[in-house]
Amino acid sequence: MRLRRWTSICVALLALAAGCSEPDPSTDTPTGRRRGFPDQNFPIGDDLVWVRPAPNAERKAYFGDLHVHTKYSFDAFAFGTTATPYDAYRYAKGEPLEHPAGFTMQLREPLDFYAVTDHAMFLGVAAEGADTSTEFSKQPAVEPLHDLNAPDNRGLLSVPGRMRAFSTILPKLLGGIADGTIGLEETDQITRSAWRDTIDAAEEFNDPGQFTTFVAYEYSSSADDRGNLHRNVIFRGGDQLPAIPFSRFHSQNPEGLWDWMDGLRDQGIESLAIPHNSNGSNGQMFELVDWAGDPMDDAYTSQRLRNEPLVEITQVKGTSETHPALSNTDEWADFELMPFIVSTMKPSKPQGSYVRDALRRGLSLAESGAGNPYKFGFIGSSDVHTGATTDDESEFYGKLGVLDSTPELRGSVPLGFFQGTATKWMAPDNVEEIDGQNYTSAATITYGASGLAGVWAEENTREAIFDAFRRKETFATSGPRIRVRFFAGFDFDERLLERHDAVKRAYEDGVSMGGELAAPSGNPPRFLAWATRDPRGAPLQRLQIIKGWIDDDGTHEEVYDVACSDGTNPDPATHRCADNGATVNLTNCSYSTDVGDDELKAWWTDPEFDPDHPAFYYVRVLENPTCRWSTWDALRTGVNPRPDIAKTLQERAWSSPIWIVPADRDAPS
Repeated sequence: MRLRRWTSICVALLALAAGCSEPDPSTDTPTGRRRGFPDQNFPIGDDLVWVRPAPNAERKAYFGDLHVHTKYSFDAFAFGTTATPYDAYRYAKGEPLEHPAGFTMQLREPLDFYAVTDHAMFLGVAAEGADTSTEFSKQPAVEPLHDLNAPDNRGLLSVPGRMRAFSTILPKLLGGIADGTIGLEETDQITRSAWRDTIDAAEEFNDPGQFTTFVAYEYSSSADDRGNLHRNVIFRGGDQLPAIPFSRFHSQNPEGLWDWMDGLRDQGIESLAIPHNSNGSNGQMFELVDWAGDPMDDAYTSQRLRNEPLVEITQVKGTSETHPALSNTDEWADFELMPFIVSTMKPSKPQGSYVRDALRRGLSLAESGAGNPYKFGFIGSSDVHTGATTDDESEFYGKLGVLDSTPELRGSVPLGFFQGTATKWMAPDNVEEIDGQNYTSAATITYGASGLAGVWAEENTREAIFDAFRRKETFATSGPRIRVRFFAGFDFDERLLERHDAVKRAYEDGVSMGGELAAPSGNPPRFLAWATRDPRGAPLQRLQIIKGWIDDDGTHEEVYDVACSDGTNPDPATHRCADNGATVNLTNCSYSTDVGDDELKAWWTDPEFDPDHPAFYYVRVLENPTCRWSTWDALRTGVNPRPDIAKTLQERAWSSPIWIVPADRDAPS
C-alpha cells in the first residue's frame, strides 16, 4: 500500500518522475530528528517565519489620527454624518467613504493607526432620537432631528434644517433632563449601547502588525465662558474596559476625569488623555492655577503628567503651536490661526491657549516649586466630524458635514448659488462683504486640512504605539507625512551623522524626543535633528530648533534655523536660512520642485547654552510653499482667491520637546 502511494506521488510530480524512489523510514530529517509522523512522505523542518514584521529596535515612523467623530456624536449626526465607527476604520485603511453631501472621500494612502473619538456626552443619543421607530424618538426634545434627511433643492441634506438642529438639539436635550421629561437612565442606556458598538468596531479592525485601532472617546468639557477644555481619552487595550465613558455629565472639571482614569489604572486599565484645540480655550487650557483657582502643587503636577503626557498641537480648527502676540520674533508664528473661542466668533485669549507658551509656563511653575505640569509631547490629529481624516489641502472636505461641504459654505468663494437663498437661513452677521463680493462669515475659513499624529515605535501594535505615546516619542504634522527625528546627548560622537548606525548610537548614547537630560557644568548638549519629506509632498525648505528657557529675567524663546535646503547654511548672525526662491503658480497650484531637499539633517550645539538655565528644545521643519485649500477651492470654482486669506502656506512638522534640567535640580523623570 505504501509503495502504491509513493508511486502515485512520483507520477504526479512529472518533472521529477525519473529517479523517484521510496524513502527510507529510518533516515533522519535535515533537522537531525527522526521522522515521527504517521505515513510521512517528505521531511518537515523546524524553522519559523514572522507572521508580522519583526520588531524594529531602531523604531519606525507610523502615522495616524486620534480624533475622529462618527454618527454617534450628537453634533456630527446633526451635520448629516451617518458613517459608523466601522466605516471610519475602513476609510482609514484606504477604502472610499461617502460624504454626507454625497461625494466620495478617500485618503491618498492608508493610515497606520486610527481612533474613533465620539463625544461621551449624549453618545449615540441624536441618532437614536432621529430613528422614529424607537421609543426615545417620541421625546419632544428630539423632534427637530426627525426630518433632517429631507433633501433641499440641490439634492443635498437640508442645510437650514441641519443648522437649526445643531443649534437647538443640545439645549433641548439638556432642558429635557433638567425638567425631568428625559431620564438620565434613558440616555445612559443609549450611551452604553453606542459605547459597546464603538469598542466592538475597534476590536474588529485591530490587526496587529498591519493596522492599529484604539478604543477611545472625547471628554467634551468647557469653561463657563465656553473656553475649550476637551480631551480625547485613549485606552491602551486589554480584556476589560469601562462600561460607560466619563463625560462632562460626571464632572465639568478635568481633574475629575484624571481621578476616574487613576481609579481605572488601579484596576489595571491604562489610558491617557490628550488636550485638543487649545487655541480656542480662551486661555484656560494651560492655566497657572488649578480648577479651583488655587496654586498648583506637586500632587497636581504628578496627576496631570500621569494622565496627559501628550497634547494635540494642530487639527482642523487651526494650529496651536504659538501666536504672533506670544512669539513676536518668530516669522512663522501666524501659521493657520483659528483665533476664536470654539463655536463662537469671539476672540480667544492667546495667553494660556498655545503650546509653546504652555512649555514656557511649565518652566516658570517648576521654578516656583510646583513642578512642571506642561512637560508634554506633541501629536496632530483632525477632529473631523465625518469619520474621514482630511489631511490634503487639495482635497479638503471641511469638518462639519453638510454645513461646510461646499466652497461657498466654507467661505472660500463668493456666495454664488447660495446668494439668493442665503438670507432665508443666514443671519446678517453670517454674511460679510469683501471687495464687493458676499462671503459666508464663519470660523470655517480659518480651518485647515490638518493634521496627523506620528510615532516612533518598534512595530504597528497597540502596545508598541501606546508605549511611544507614554515616552512622548511622538511628532505632529499639518498633513504631509514628514518624518522627524530628534536626539540629544552629552556623549555623542562628532561624526555621528556620518555613521551607518547613527540612529542606533543616538538611542544608546542620548535621549530621543520626549526625553530629559540632566545638564552637567561642562560642555553643552549636542542635538541631532533629522527630517525626511513626504514623497507625495513638497520639498523641504528649512529645519529649525525652537528653544525656550528661563533665567532671572523670566522665560524666553529663540528660533534657530539649523539646516537649509540646496546646500546653503544659516546666517550665523541671524540664525536664518536665506529664502530658497520656491514659488507657487496660483493659476494651477503647481509649485517649485527644483529647489528644496528630500532630507534635511543637522548636528547642532546651542551657541548660548547655560547649564544653570532649565530649557526645552523641539524641532520644526517647513516645506516649500504650496496652495492653501481655499485657493484650491477658488481655482476649481473659477474665481479669484479670497483677498483677505493667505493664498499659500508652508506645511510643517514638529517633534516633541527634549528638556534640559540643571544638574542640581531633581533628576529627570
